[in-house]
Amino acid sequence: MRWAILVVVLAVATAVALWPRDDTTDVQPSRSAPAQDDAALAELRQRAALEPCPQAGSGSPTGPLAGLTVQCLGAPGTVELGGALAGRTVLLNLWASWCQPCREEMPVLQEYSRQAGAVPVVGVNVQDVPSEALGAVVALGVRYPSVVDAGEAVQKALAVPRVLPVSYVVRPDGTVRQVTAPLVFRTPDQVRAAVEEFGAAGSP
Repeated sequence: MRWAILVVVLAVATAVALWPRDDTTDVQPSRSAPAQDDAALAELRQRAALEPCPQAGSGSPTGPLAGLTVQCLGAPGTVELGGALAGRTVLLNLWASWCQPCREEMPVLQEYSRQAGAVPVVGVNVQDVPSEALGAVVALGVRYPSVVDAGEAVQKALAVPRVLPVSYVVRPDGTVRQVTAPLVFRTPDQVRAAVEEFGAAGSP
């Protein structure tokens, strides 16, 4: 009887190990971003030369991001995210330096952000180490701003699935829609199409 149980356990373990994975996304590991002081990050921030983090917009903050404060990745200081994005359409992209699909997607977002008529792109770095995140943007040549969701406030407010990357379109009225297709952007045209689809009033 004991041998029969052992055989069943080994068979289940083998099946789990060989179960196919969808490699278009990475599962977020369970870890917290360690604190790093501004002095330790200064040189990396200078090399990264990220665009300034967004500041308060023209509208009043509403929706799930209202009142959420996050750290700016490219410079010392914090950002009240709902207020910074209020009154305009923004593409919010959650990413991490250890996420390979994120690293493939970010140069596409950078290319889109430079096109005429593009909406602002703001990265949200999650489950990461700030120095490693800055190293990634330096290596990838990404310049659009990113904030750091160290306390997972953004992830909780948006009920973010534990996979990366994940993109959201934030509308001028503060409502937020998750981009469900594609899961990973491969071309700037896909980004533009998603912004038009999910940013439209009345879209699901």
